[in-house]
Amino acid sequence: MLDPTANVGRTAWRANQLIAGERVIPEETAVAFTYGGSSYAVMMATPQDLHDFAIGFGLTEGIIDSPAEVESFEVIEQDIGVELRMRLAEPHAGTFSERRRYLAGPTGCGLCGIESLGEAMRVPRQVRDDVQISPRDVMQAVQALDAQQDIHRQTRAVHAAAFYRPGEGLIALREDVGRHNALDKLAGALARSGQPTHGGFGIVSSRLSIEMIQKAAAISIPVMVAVSAPTALAVRTAQAAGITLIAVARSDGFEIFTHPQRIKEEASLHVVAG
Repeated sequence: MLDPTANVGRTAWRANQLIAGERVIPEETAVAFTYGGSSYAVMMATPQDLHDFAIGFGLTEGIIDSPAEVESFEVIEQDIGVELRMRLAEPHAGTFSERRRYLAGPTGCGLCGIESLGEAMRVPRQVRDDVQISPRDVMQAVQALDAQQDIHRQTRAVHAAAFYRPGEGLIALREDVGRHNALDKLAGALARSGQPTHGGFGIVSSRLSIEMIQKAAAISIPVMVAVSAPTALAVRTAQAAGITLIAVARSDGFEIFTHPQRIKEEASLHVVAG
């Protein structure tokens, strides 16, 4: 299996002089998704947790409803990339052949290959979960995310997506050069381990845009937390999907943009206008 990082030579300018040395940087590999011999998508991704990636991508794309619908899975390494070769159970195999499209996704792209405005702006699944989380839960999740990003600690160049459940901590965390890929890998990890998404929340090291909310809705995550600010369309989409969107999350605070009823007030918490 390919290594997710590489050591490369570099010359650094420090203290008014050039210094030779090495740096650890993330790998970026073309990953192709094929179903029953037919290509569906090629994404540039970190070559790690590929089984999770395959299942999570299938779930968030609406190709499958559960991991059990993938009858076989193989990782085929090639000189120019990696093929994730799958065979779907019926009736999904037939449904897939009818809706197949070709999609080429660069690292930062989440809607590449969409064929129509209607598909890009599809109404997300409604997330109905009355989970209650505290501000302390959010801030503890931010701290845990920072502490457990192993590849990012080495490279300072990848995103992370994680799922946190109050009282249990981080249930799963996945990293990738692409923020959408990291969320897909997380979706696959949760599904393959049988972990439900109710009773907890997702947290990402990136911004939240519409496709991230659509992916969260597809796997019924009721609350999404991001360290960066969201886009306006992500806020409107989260509102429509019933997802609580929290952003600009730091170890000392955060901002709630939609469905604040899921954030339970603590004795020391007071909402002040401003």
